[in-house]
Amino acid sequence: MATVVVQQQQQMLRHSTPPPTGIAPALSLNRNPSPIPNKHIPICPTGPTPVLSQTVSPIHRDDVTDQTSSLLYPPDRYLQLSNSPALYSIDAVTLASALDHWASQPLPDPSKVFPWLHGLHPENSLQLGFFTNRKRSLRRTPRVWRGITILKVGGDLTTARLKGAVSLDEVLAPSTTDFLAVDPREGFSVRNFQIQTGKLAPLSDVVVYGEDGVTRKQLLDVAGRVATAQHRWRVKNDLDQVLPDYNTFVLSSTFSEVEQRAPAIIAINSRGQLTGQTMDFFQWERWEMCDMSRASEISSNVWQGPTPDYLLRPGTCEPTNGEYFDLFIEACDNASLPGPRFLAKLNKQLDNGPQRLGFPSSGSMLPPSGDDREVDDVVNTVRWLYYLANPEGPEHRPDADADIPMGPARKKSRKILIHCPDGYTESSLLVIAYLMFAEGVTAPDAWLKLHCDKKRNFFAYPSDVTFLRAVQGRLLHESPATPAGCFTGLADPPWFRYCDGSLPSRVLPYMYLGNLSHANNPEMLWALGIRRILSIGESVTWSNSDVAKVGAENIMHITQVQDNGIDPLTQEFERCLDFIRKGKNDRTATLVHCRVGVSRSATICIAEVMASLGLSFPRAYCFVRARRLNVIIQPHLRFVYELLKWEELQLQKQNKSRKRELEWPTVAREIALMNKPYSR
Repeated sequence: MATVVVQQQQQMLRHSTPPPTGIAPALSLNRNPSPIPNKHIPICPTGPTPVLSQTVSPIHRDDVTDQTSSLLYPPDRYLQLSNSPALYSIDAVTLASALDHWASQPLPDPSKVFPWLHGLHPENSLQLGFFTNRKRSLRRTPRVWRGITILKVGGDLTTARLKGAVSLDEVLAPSTTDFLAVDPREGFSVRNFQIQTGKLAPLSDVVVYGEDGVTRKQLLDVAGRVATAQHRWRVKNDLDQVLPDYNTFVLSSTFSEVEQRAPAIIAINSRGQLTGQTMDFFQWERWEMCDMSRASEISSNVWQGPTPDYLLRPGTCEPTNGEYFDLFIEACDNASLPGPRFLAKLNKQLDNGPQRLGFPSSGSMLPPSGDDREVDDVVNTVRWLYYLANPEGPEHRPDADADIPMGPARKKSRKILIHCPDGYTESSLLVIAYLMFAEGVTAPDAWLKLHCDKKRNFFAYPSDVTFLRAVQGRLLHESPATPAGCFTGLADPPWFRYCDGSLPSRVLPYMYLGNLSHANNPEMLWALGIRRILSIGESVTWSNSDVAKVGAENIMHITQVQDNGIDPLTQEFERCLDFIRKGKNDRTATLVHCRVGVSRSATICIAEVMASLGLSFPRAYCFVRARRLNVIIQPHLRFVYELLKWEELQLQKQNKSRKRELEWPTVAREIALMNKPYSR
């Protein structure tokens, strides 16, 4: 089999994810969270410009017949509040019906809204040249879109928020009667999620509302500005008058009345509490992360998991049944290695109740360079933990002359939780070191044991690999589980020599998501039980013997799909998912990869999660995002839009009502807000 040489993948950047919490106020709006340390969006190289005539259909004059229907058009049946500009009144129940109707209408075909949705500023020659290739017809405003934009007047969006509502400054330019000009004037991007709200507001009927206390005059003033902006936008952008009319409405119901008469459209109530009526990306990602990384026992009486809520927010909650631990070890960047005296002191305090201990986070320890003091502290700490958890352990138990007095043998074992905010990143170094000592296994075997036997998803850094290789001899030599003489002369298996610490991300038991480096380490895939490879747009460089071992029939390559915002992927979904499910039926796992493992391959994985678990796109997106561990998945605009169309198809196949959970502008806005803290 011929091999294809590809460019070396860019170095993957590490991250940690915020811990899951219970329902908390103001999680989703006016968000400006502090960046989480070590969490980044990797760069996705854009592929070459495709032959446009093969992938993009021009927008024809008769497209207006395909426009999404709306209960808000024509507005004749609504009370008209003003003639100049035209304003109409709508009540809460009617608005709820209009939103429900919109969610049940099919989205326009991607070819009719792209590349326009990417943002085609007339002065951005780079963006225009790539997407339109001098074809002015591709720059035309689509006539098939009719949305509903809900604007809140007064206060902010952390309270009294309707489903999909945005603030005025996300739509109108400050102190003007013009819509925001959101198309980027310079630069190139296929991930302009942040412009979708402003870009589609002019193609929407607008509903203005306020929380209790906002006056009628305030609502009418804002509505008047919006209606004037609609007129000015049409004069500027629709000289031929071919676009449909869009109108402005004022919600006649107070927010209290909406809460009573139409609770299904309340996202955040007047007290600032999430209602659960509207899916919240931040909350759902944290819930998925908590489910994925929930505490589990990695060795006798030693557990790994996320930092419990009652430690994050002291006094607000208590440990639930089964969450009681004698010792909490938090792995964090600002912790120092505990010395023998500190451990001896802590050892005595354990009889007084649960104690806490800090330990340096993964990625923070350098290989020993002559001074063995740091190695001594690591080994002493791991040994101390082992005999706390196993007081009746082997006869190698330290005696009274040891650096850390253990005292008389206890009948009660200490239960230990090694934790960090996300449950899988900062704690990995200590957890792997402990497994090596407690189980008497080498570093590569500890990697596999933690992932395959203990079913833990985790992430380690290249420096962790180097450090644990350096201390492996000490850990195994002093391990009570290592037979004498068995720890010397152990060579790393081939797959570990090329391992940077990370493993492919286990999204489902039978489906992994990874990058090209993972795919080009067939020995590692074999050790993980992965027997099938699905390559999306990138080829592996395997030897003939590696191909023969796996079997050519277990390798599929989807060609001619670049991460360029133009090449569609929908037409490959069924073929890819059939390949993945063949592996599932054969009780083996499939690695889905592209170059970086965040866009093309992530799109396929999201499609499979949607189909197999019956999840909407927003929930499947958060499901995969949480399980990608050290990398933020980043399907581009068109892939996300195609997945929303895929959701329609799944509902149709199941004979269910074709109703989206969230609309395209809201989905794009939420993704932009989630990624904003990590954007460079």
